[in-house]
Amino acid sequence: MLWRLLSVFFAECQAMTKTRELLADDHKMMRAGLHKLILDIEGFEVVGEANDGHHALQLIEKLRPQIALLDIQMPGLNGLEVLARVRHSFPDTRVLILSMYAAEEYVLQAMRAGAHGYLVKSDSPTELELALKAVARGDTFLSSAVSKHVISGYVDRQNRKSDSKSGSLGKLTSRQREVLQLIAEGSTTKEIAFKLDLSVKTVETYRTQLMQHLDIHDIAGLVRYAIGKGLITSET
Repeated sequence: MLWRLLSVFFAECQAMTKTRELLADDHKMMRAGLHKLILDIEGFEVVGEANDGHHALQLIEKLRPQIALLDIQMPGLNGLEVLARVRHSFPDTRVLILSMYAAEEYVLQAMRAGAHGYLVKSDSPTELELALKAVARGDTFLSSAVSKHVISGYVDRQNRKSDSKSGSLGKLTSRQREVLQLIAEGSTTKEIAFKLDLSVKTVETYRTQLMQHLDIHDIAGLVRYAIGKGLITSET
């Protein structure tokens, strides 16, 4: 008898310590699949299911789950709109966004709105478990597919910034850049030819190419361009 009472007591204590979770997705089969997966994760339980954004808010207010797993596309109120209201009215509920899209703009929009994690529907059950445990600890979680897109987008932006910063300068040959720098430093055509071991005519050809390529048609303009691109300083 004592052993049975202790077993019941420990079972009740374990149930009380489970992380309570709400599922919100307008597709019943998706909710059923998620529910089944979560049942297999120790320490978590599903306390409610919502089929649209308004229903999700009602259940969150009533049940106060620790985690709300929200589909980003739902009728009435989408997941991001629900997220904004949850963050304002129920800050103790952490939000994990579920989406079909891993594109950077969706992820960043969700994270800026206060999401604690982002999963895509093609992620594995292991990713779901990792996400739930991370969010329950108070950490932020991005699945591997999402992280890949975010990092790729960041690299693309950095490359575009680099290209923008270098502008046409990056398209010049090394010899053209040398001639441009020497022109900007005040060297004459003959001096440039001597320093680079070129003929005067070749230097003049390079100068003509620079003016055509950069659409700059005087020496003063080339000097200003070189200063702007950091080839020389204004004190040179």
